[in-house]
Amino acid sequence: MNTIAHADFIAGLAKGLAVLESFDTDRQRLNATMAAQRAGITRTAARRHLLTLQYLGYLESDGHYFWLAPKVLRLSGSYLASARLPRTVQPTLTRLAVQTGLSCTVVVLDGAEVVIVARSATNEQPERRLAHGLHLGSRLPVHATSTGRILLAAMDDTALEQWLRNHPLPRLTAHTVTSPQQLLSIVYAVRQQDFAMARNEHELGVQAISIPLRDRTGHTLAALNIVAAPKHFDNKTRVNELLGLLQEAARDLRPML
Repeated sequence: MNTIAHADFIAGLAKGLAVLESFDTDRQRLNATMAAQRAGITRTAARRHLLTLQYLGYLESDGHYFWLAPKVLRLSGSYLASARLPRTVQPTLTRLAVQTGLSCTVVVLDGAEVVIVARSATNEQPERRLAHGLHLGSRLPVHATSTGRILLAAMDDTALEQWLRNHPLPRLTAHTVTSPQQLLSIVYAVRQQDFAMARNEHELGVQAISIPLRDRTGHTLAALNIVAAPKHFDNKTRVNELLGLLQEAARDLRPML
């Protein structure tokens, strides 16, 4: 975990970012009271941060509720344009999509969620699917995704146990693993086999297979997956074919990561 000296920590900046992060798909419009509850600050402080963010152009408001303005895309857009990982993996994702006719993504870990930092550009065809509404920057629960399990498997035992203690495992479908002990067993198995699968755990009808993306030193930087229709996972030969293509892509990428 990153540390910082108390004298170097800017509390106001941290609170402002917490207010900005309070907006999500569940709560697209917030008033000062709601933002305060979500950011863990007082209503007065939340109101001031909301008004400042509106003044700077990051929020819009009707005088009572606030919502995100297009300017916030500058932050993610700058990352996607300048970060090395998305730019490096994009040609490989495009090739995988052509080879398989399926959707492919690369994700990184951020707390209790994985974040999509690159994805294949796909035409809307029956065999090409991602979970509903997913796009660059989408955040998914670690425990219910194959990519999340890959990234958990990359942790050492101490970090993994701490993550399990600090993060609840909410039930998203009838198939979601919500037991820490069961998830731990799955992660141990992922370590041994070096790939992960998830079926209907995050969203019904969404199934995926994932592998780690490692740099030249063997450090796992991200997870690469293919999302497929259920019939692909009922066919062992097809699963092995998809896994082989993922592993080939990871080998090609490793010298560049």
